[in-house]
Amino acid sequence: MLFSAIFLGHLISGGTALILKDGVGRLPALGWNSWNAYHCDITESQFLTAAEKFIELGLKDAGYEYVNIDDCWQIKTHRDANTSRLIPDPDRFPDGIHGTAQKIHALGLKIGIYSSAGYLTCAQYPASLGYEDIDAATWAEWEIDYLKYDNCFVPGELEDECWFCVPEQRGDIVNGTCTTATHLCPPDYDYSQSNTAKRFTAMRDALLAQNRTILYSLCEWGTANVQTWGNQTGSSWRHSGDIDPSWGRVLDLLNQNSFYLNHVDFWGHSDADMLEVGNGLSLAQSRTHFALWAAMKSPLLIGTDLARISIAEVEILRNPYLLAFSQDPIIGKPAMPYKWGTNPDWTFNASFPAEFWSGASSNGTLVLAFNPFVDTRSKTIDFMEIPQLGCGKYQVTDVWSGEDLGCVDGKIHAQVDGHDTVGFLVGEECEGTNFTSPSLGGQEPLKIE
Repeated sequence: MLFSAIFLGHLISGGTALILKDGVGRLPALGWNSWNAYHCDITESQFLTAAEKFIELGLKDAGYEYVNIDDCWQIKTHRDANTSRLIPDPDRFPDGIHGTAQKIHALGLKIGIYSSAGYLTCAQYPASLGYEDIDAATWAEWEIDYLKYDNCFVPGELEDECWFCVPEQRGDIVNGTCTTATHLCPPDYDYSQSNTAKRFTAMRDALLAQNRTILYSLCEWGTANVQTWGNQTGSSWRHSGDIDPSWGRVLDLLNQNSFYLNHVDFWGHSDADMLEVGNGLSLAQSRTHFALWAAMKSPLLIGTDLARISIAEVEILRNPYLLAFSQDPIIGKPAMPYKWGTNPDWTFNASFPAEFWSGASSNGTLVLAFNPFVDTRSKTIDFMEIPQLGCGKYQVTDVWSGEDLGCVDGKIHAQVDGHDTVGFLVGEECEGTNFTSPSLGGQEPLKIE
């Protein structure tokens, strides 16, 4: 198949990344998705409201651009008998998906669509397996900008010959390793040749053949070791099953993704799933959720009713320091754990994931300290432990308040509320000291509310 000139179907670093035209997919996607807020109960008005709220709430100015339609957008019983095309539900989308796309584009935003690499979507609507070329051409004609491609209803003959160990799906897990699962693939198995990879690659090739740039997001659930081939197939790839608005599930996905971050850089992002900010998490939990998703350079797709979100939650989603780290044009690597905290380093634990994170950016080093406990705990950020830093004094800014903490010597002591995360942007080395470690005779420990 010939790839259109609209796309640079170019694989770099030995086949490790798919590069698209105009920088599409180079950085983590910023946007909104309908599923967490509405599930199947969708109409065009919800997407237009979300787009309008992007502008009203300052989210568009902050960089959010994709308004994404999830499952249930089409007629459930059949494709078009003459063209074999998917048919938009005329009650939900009276002007068709193309009509909705034109309205979204008129606001200076982009639009996404959903399908699955099976014979049905997860909500049992017609899907795209075997219809990749038709569906890709249809979406390009409708001026779609983004495809979320799910993994439901795979026919038996296209299941994989053996399984990859996914921590939440295969038998008993000991420190992230499947211990009782059967039918696992051998250590030298090439997952890029698995049936799963082939199903998702078929849609990649169909999208690349169009005359429109469409970001390709694999909702692949972490099967078939997608971390090793997802980057040459799409711009992002889900590493797990679905998120839900529970604190335990947020921690579970954070823990899983912390072990996959070596695969993340420009043009490829391990997707920890959509944001649940606004869906019942506390503000402290929301700060942790958003800060660490941004730090891991997961796509940031808001998943709540933007007509009802609180101003405090919007402020979390618009945080300029965390968004700047996520969207850094110079450094593509994510932040990573430099110390686990409660557990020994490299412990796989869904209740107590890594607590101390750092990552380089063009604005300085982002440092996060997370408190997994329900009560307030003291956390010490020691510059000597941070890979990007070392012994010395550094200019420090609080990423939540924007407060300039001045020239900090060696350590930051912070009181961190339960389930909350403190964050600092550590800049250039400096002279003088506005804040010193209490162990060195300085002020009382820094209190971050």
